[in-house]
Amino acid sequence: MAAFVFIPGAGDVGWYWHLVAAELRARGHDTVAPDLPCDDDSAGLPEYADAVAAAAGDRTGLIVVAQSLGGFTAPLVCDRVPAEMLILVAPMIPAPGEAPADYLSDTRYEEEPREQYDDSIALFYQDVPPDLAAEALRRARGQSEARLGEPSPLRAWPDVPTRVLICRDDRLFPPAFLRRVARERLGITPDEIDGGHTPALSRPQELADRLLAYAAGRAPTLWSR
Repeated sequence: MAAFVFIPGAGDVGWYWHLVAAELRARGHDTVAPDLPCDDDSAGLPEYADAVAAAAGDRTGLIVVAQSLGGFTAPLVCDRVPAEMLILVAPMIPAPGEAPADYLSDTRYEEEPREQYDDSIALFYQDVPPDLAAEALRRARGQSEARLGEPSPLRAWPDVPTRVLICRDDRLFPPAFLRRVARERLGITPDEIDGGHTPALSRPQELADRLLAYAAGRAPTLWSR
């Protein structure tokens, strides 16, 4: 049995992972998906990581799974809990000491060709069932930016096997962009899945299958420092 700890993206909540978590629990695995204090101006990355570690409790052998901005919190969590694997989904991939607010400029995001979307559904949830997309927007919290300009306390990538899973139809972080960033920052080629930026809602069974394949070592060779 594997134990998965899930980290949501910017302004999102643990509910985002509920369909994937249900798939995993139905197959006998343990899951935890906490909310982060993302709407609290006094909280920053250390507090986000503390919240995840507290939710993980005394679980061991954890597989840490993070979405989007959660990629900044995930490596910090791996320094706080007994993690066996780190999986980043449609992620931001931080460099040591990087502030989240600097990520787009540091990664030359503006140089990437992409369409512009002003509507949240079109940008984040284009392939999510309408009722789920509406529920996701209803549950979302405001993402405080008060401390996103602070350098991350990350000093080095954790010594944990790491996978990056990108979405071929992601309108926020296009595949070409994430392939480049994963190569430049981690020296790995990411795996790919169909769908937009939020596969835990649009393709929960397929995403659960991917996570279990990683956990069982049925995927290509893992990267580790």
